[in-house]
Amino acid sequence: MTRRAIGLWALVIVVVVAAVASAALLVDTLLTRYQRDVSRIVFNDNVQFLERVRRDVGAASDSLARALASSPARHSGQPYVVVSIADHRLWFRDGDSVLFTTEVATGSGRILERSGSDVHWRFETPRGRLTVVSKELDPVWVPPDWHYVEEAQRRGLGVVRLSRGERIPAGDGAWITVVGSEVVREFPDGRRVIATAGDGSEIVAAGNIIVPPFGTNQRKYRGVLGSHRLNIGDGYSLHGTNRPETVGRSVSHGCVRLRNADIAALYDMVPLGTPVYIY
Repeated sequence: MTRRAIGLWALVIVVVVAAVASAALLVDTLLTRYQRDVSRIVFNDNVQFLERVRRDVGAASDSLARALASSPARHSGQPYVVVSIADHRLWFRDGDSVLFTTEVATGSGRILERSGSDVHWRFETPRGRLTVVSKELDPVWVPPDWHYVEEAQRRGLGVVRLSRGERIPAGDGAWITVVGSEVVREFPDGRRVIATAGDGSEIVAAGNIIVPPFGTNQRKYRGVLGSHRLNIGDGYSLHGTNRPETVGRSVSHGCVRLRNADIAALYDMVPLGTPVYIY
């Protein structure tokens, strides 16, 4: 083999080794970034996002996904819930016997679009066979992002997302930031005051509604979902309401809404695993 050929082979080997090293470095960088992002998600207590990721990769089953792919045949001998979207009515049945029935509110069918982007949400109650996967007393509502977009549009305000470790100017000399599980107003003199939210109101600063991180107390609303909740998968549920006048109409964001006395009665009657048929 000539000296020139040997040199060419040496060059090829160097190029190959460099490519392998670059690929290994890229993989290591992506793995480090992935671990950092997952750690950040866990730190922010973004449970909803983690559940969505697990569903996307097939690591978690979902009641709604199973429902839409399964047969609507009723389980023989097992009581079940039926919801009519058109009639705004719910029945809890055992065979041909009606054990309980009441009025409900269902999805409005409205579409909410975020200004300046192609993001949108359709507020519909899902149809098909679902299952009661969990039950909650005094449920806490953790508003999805659409809540803040909807409120901002209703009130003519902007929307700004707050992340942990970030400070947003409040417009009055203070800063909005996160300390532990609280969103606070931090003043130039070092004072910190917990930002008011979580009771149906939102944090507003400099003409914007602030979207708190998951896991903060300001991202938890009490009383909105009434006294009881039956979760049926993918964020949907049968729950109570702090606005009983809306029952009997198409006004919800997709959940089935009952008066508090009715959901309390249903809660005691319906066990986990009960089929829920929505049509």
